[in-house]
Amino acid sequence: MSRASIIFLLAVVVCSFVATYNAINMALGHMRATIGAHQDADWEANREGTFHGASETLGKKLQGTWKTSRKEGQGSGAVDAVIPRPKDKVQKGEKRLFHVAVTTNESPYNRWQCRIHYYWYKQMKDREGSEMGGFTRILHSGKPDHMMDEIPTFVVDPLPEGMDKGYVVLNRPWAFQQWLEQAEIEEEYILMAEPDHVFVRPMPNLAADFMPAAYPFFYIEPKKYETLLRRYYPKDKGPITNIDPIGNSPVIIKKTDLQQIAPTWKNVSIAFKNDEEVDKAFGWVLEMYAYAVASALHGVSHILRQDFMVQPPFSTELDGAYIIHYTYGCDYNMKGELTYGKIGEWRFDKRSFSGGAIPRNMPMPPKGVPETVVRLVEMVNEATANIPGWEEGQQR
Repeated sequence: MSRASIIFLLAVVVCSFVATYNAINMALGHMRATIGAHQDADWEANREGTFHGASETLGKKLQGTWKTSRKEGQGSGAVDAVIPRPKDKVQKGEKRLFHVAVTTNESPYNRWQCRIHYYWYKQMKDREGSEMGGFTRILHSGKPDHMMDEIPTFVVDPLPEGMDKGYVVLNRPWAFQQWLEQAEIEEEYILMAEPDHVFVRPMPNLAADFMPAAYPFFYIEPKKYETLLRRYYPKDKGPITNIDPIGNSPVIIKKTDLQQIAPTWKNVSIAFKNDEEVDKAFGWVLEMYAYAVASALHGVSHILRQDFMVQPPFSTELDGAYIIHYTYGCDYNMKGELTYGKIGEWRFDKRSFSGGAIPRNMPMPPKGVPETVVRLVEMVNEATANIPGWEEGQQR
């Protein structure tokens, strides 16, 4: 090949490279401009409270249900945009700590439960196998109380007067939203717990890298209430089975996911409460359904963990569970037989102590009562014996 031919070929290669480089740059520039414009438009829409990702009907239904002044501006009645979940990775062997968060009001009834809850959190936190991080009692009374020095507490505002219509649990999603927006939370994951949870053993992070973990409740039945739920979870979002049979607690979830879900959860809860038919159908579990719907709207599914907790007296064996949830009354005769629905000769029911702290040294159940009930009373007695200043009937 002649020298002239070689020079000609080199010139062709260089020109082709330059042309290709320019073409790629032009294409990338166009893509950046297009994506940037879309992002700016979405941000502006979100800033103005426009609902994205659900039906126009749902947007109109929720629009205006949440309008109240906040410390940093005005709230919005719209559900936030459904934003894809993060794709970050967790390194193998890295401890994935989760922050334990409990919402509560200032009532003596919730206060003594929180004290027992926090006692057992401290007992389990540093044991082998635990991935429990920090702890926060989210107090939605709007003002500090005398428990601030005993339990790490973050004070948030309650809903505007009358908005909860006597359903105090409606404050929970709003409390979580404020805490997530205002507090500094070091951990990447959050466990949403409740005052009447007792940690039975050290808890690892049950969530997967990109999937939260939740306890499945048999009485949360999205399929049964599909007609009602389709008002808030339209068919274009997918099958009704996308709504998990869960509540918000117990749930271990990435902080970034919960930051996206919480405003939607709040707005759906309020909309449910203002929908007479939905309110009547869901009753005291209304806020649980609202969390399940809000999660589905954001495309978040949960790992369902039966071993998350047990609920005596219906759960009779611990079966490796991490939490005892003592929401139900436990009534037995002296033969150790359950008399549920009828006050037993022996009973343990948190509602018996709604006016003040439970007494120390509660009587142990009779022989034959399931291990879940026995363990619960043992743990309550240990906590009350060791918490300083515990007084029966204490209201402060």
